[in-house]
Amino acid sequence: MLIRLFIFYIISFLLMNECHSQNKGIYPFTGIRYFNEGIEGKNIEVRVDGSILLNNRLPVNKEFEIRLQLPTGFSEDKYNMIFAAAELNIISLKGMVLFKTANVFKDYEAKGFFARSFKEVIVKVIMKPELIKADPGCVINIRYYDLKSKKQLRVEFPVNIANPGEALQLSKTINDIKTMPAALARSSGIKIKNVDISIDTTIRVSPKMAYASLDISNIEGTSITEVLSGKESFWVYDTDLNEIKITDKQLKQVGGSMENNEVNYLSKIPYRLKTTTGKLFFVRFRWESSDKRKIIDVVLIK
Repeated sequence: MLIRLFIFYIISFLLMNECHSQNKGIYPFTGIRYFNEGIEGKNIEVRVDGSILLNNRLPVNKEFEIRLQLPTGFSEDKYNMIFAAAELNIISLKGMVLFKTANVFKDYEAKGFFARSFKEVIVKVIMKPELIKADPGCVINIRYYDLKSKKQLRVEFPVNIANPGEALQLSKTINDIKTMPAALARSSGIKIKNVDISIDTTIRVSPKMAYASLDISNIEGTSITEVLSGKESFWVYDTDLNEIKITDKQLKQVGGSMENNEVNYLSKIPYRLKTTTGKLFFVRFRWESSDKRKIIDVVLIK
């Protein structure tokens, strides 16, 4: 009986930690960071001219939309109305406030939104050239908040300024990839059956590091040659979503079948010292083809 109780408490503790870790995170493609503080959404995506943005490069003087999809946590009054607000700030890379508005939905402060149709919250943004000037990037901060409570959701979108005439990475559709609960994997231009994630502490190339192992199987719509010639990137963040610079290199192994044109990709990402225990890390991995039309983007918590 005592053993069963012990196992029950261990499972409960792990589930609580996993649920807690979902209160903050990073989205694939854009690298948007979010902090749920009573309000959350199923997804946050950026759209340009109706298409989904696949990276964080945007031009000045071009309108784009940051979409919070299926939001929950807002208070609903007896008339089935929701009183949602969104504070918008554009911050320079040096921390200066370039633009600020307390509530982009000010016209709805008194009348509110109908709860039955409150399925998506859209904030439209234009980065004016006179604000950005010659800066290579900025950070767009949005604080969604409830006018009837203290609940809020903070969103941080780090933007790199696209060059004049640069083609944006856009897609009409993206694919969700099956993976572990504490991870989010998506692709564009290709289909993937599954991403298995584990921790590898046996690699001798860097004996002090633990690696996040991403076994990406049955990639359809590409070739071994294309995967090998693509570009890989990875980022590591601490529990507060502050980026940690990792000097060790990612390791990879690519194989598959030439007959049915399926590819298997094993990526191993150094993200912490083996001796570091009891801490959560956020790891993001991105692969894109040389023509930038095919993308794999995975975010995990370990």
